[in-house]
Amino acid sequence: MSRWCEGLHISGGFALLAAWFALVNGWQLLAVILSAALLHELGHLLVLYLLGGRVLGLRISIFGAELVTDAARLSYPGELAAVLAGPAVNLLCGLLLARGHAWVAAGAHLSLCLFNLLPVRPLDGGRALALAVSALAGPAAGEGAARWAGALTALTLGALSLWLMGRTGGSLWLLPAAAGLLAAGARELTGKKADFL
Repeated sequence: MSRWCEGLHISGGFALLAAWFALVNGWQLLAVILSAALLHELGHLLVLYLLGGRVLGLRISIFGAELVTDAARLSYPGELAAVLAGPAVNLLCGLLLARGHAWVAAGAHLSLCLFNLLPVRPLDGGRALALAVSALAGPAAGEGAARWAGALTALTLGALSLWLMGRTGGSLWLLPAAAGLLAAGARELTGKKADFL
């Protein structure tokens, strides 16, 4: 893990994956994907700022970016709005770019939106599920719903990704997603916190 400045953590795995992706697919496509990710995080930041939330840091790993926040200042609806702001920005950008026939950029935004809405923590969908159920039925119910939905979704999609790799002769681009999903599923089953990769 490297630490470039206070609050910003970038893993070596991310740097290697980005370099490999750029080598195989070109810097232009990497720039499109990273700009979609940047706008996603800016969506979270904007809503956090508007609601008086505080950002403590940013962690970037091979499985994406995660803002570290002081969510204790926010209500359940406020935190839910901040969590869903990132996917909402990607959805809006994707629809606008599709109208302009910028298909690659639109696809990057829409893919990032849909992936982040999976009910798997630490993705936005898993966090949103935990918050929504917690607001309705209490924190214990929110934790249980997020744990079981996350484990089931992550393990199923991770196994499906591995099966697809084997069936099609293997696309190594599915490997990080499969590994991340299987690790997230295992974490949910065991109740462990996510490690930084």
